Amino acid sequence: QVQVVESGGGLVQPGGSLRLSCAVSGAVSSRNVMAWYRQAPGKQRELVASVTSGGTTDYAGFVEGRFTASRHNARNTLSLQMDSLKPEDTAVYYCRTWLRGTTGSWGQGTQVTVSS
Repeated sequence: QVQVVESGGGLVQPGGSLRLSCAVSGAVSSRNVMAWYRQAPGKQRELVASVTSGGTTDYAGFVEGRFTASRHNARNTLSLQMDSLKPEDTAVYYCRTWLRGTTGSWGQGTQVTVSS
């Protein structure tokens, strides 16, 4: 079984920064993909950034160079540095890990609120 735990959310003013962390434990494959998703109220969950075990990183178009995802394979951790935050970035942020072709495991999420 795989456990996924996120941390680092909070309240920040527009233009500010936050750093999210995700720790994965349990029966984790070295070939898994790790990713950040987010879900705003009344909207569908959407992919923010994904990182393969080989380090290939992809970002959603709305990131626009403001976020940086970093993965540490030996520690099974994934972080998301978010800069120049906007009110529309307000959402619950989820971490997910999976092997290609499977659903994988999700964390419980961490709230990010961008407001003055």
